[in-house]
Amino acid sequence: MNAIQVWSDLLCPFAHVAIHRLRVARERLGVDVLLDHHTFALELFDGPHPRPGTDSEAVGLGQLEPAAGFRLWSKPDWTYPSTVLLAAEAVHAAKEQGLRESEELDHALRKAFWLDSRSIAHRQVILDVAKEIDLDATALAAALDDGRARATMMADHAVAVTDAIKGSPQFVLPDGSSVHNPGINVRWEGPFAQGYPIAENTDPGWAERLLQQAA
Repeated sequence: MNAIQVWSDLLCPFAHVAIHRLRVARERLGVDVLLDHHTFALELFDGPHPRPGTDSEAVGLGQLEPAAGFRLWSKPDWTYPSTVLLAAEAVHAAKEQGLRESEELDHALRKAFWLDSRSIAHRQVILDVAKEIDLDATALAAALDDGRARATMMADHAVAVTDAIKGSPQFVLPDGSSVHNPGINVRWEGPFAQGYPIAENTDPGWAERLLQQAA
């Protein structure tokens, strides 16, 4: 079974749109291609996630792809996740249960954050999300508690800091070719975290082409 590597951050709105488009196109085409998630941890480059920047991007991209599901954070400010390293580690750890299971956990964590304002930084929230999609939450908890996936996640960061990965999201195909943030060209109106992104053009058809190439 072929797989596309997905390098992204869980709190990246551009990744949320791109992954949504890939999953929708995959269902439409009926191709058997999995998404192999890797971590491009924005916080390891820039520090704690800046909520104003995330909110402004979500507003702009929510208009571009409403079906992806975006909601502004609706829970108390103090519950907003400034880090998602443990959640990213959980996606890696879930690969012990299977690549499909890891992909579904990644998808469920994104939905939990973007749609339901759940603090996916928290261990219990991560495990609750895993239970909701019928993963073995006990096995996942054991993996989180002994840190077995942390080295794998940090190995991703060692790649992310090179020129091989340009940012979140980036997709690497089985033939070694890759594309960064496909299908969207944006410009910022105003400064980052104070203005908002405007899509100058968008090409949703990239997802089908990428899947066909991977298959």
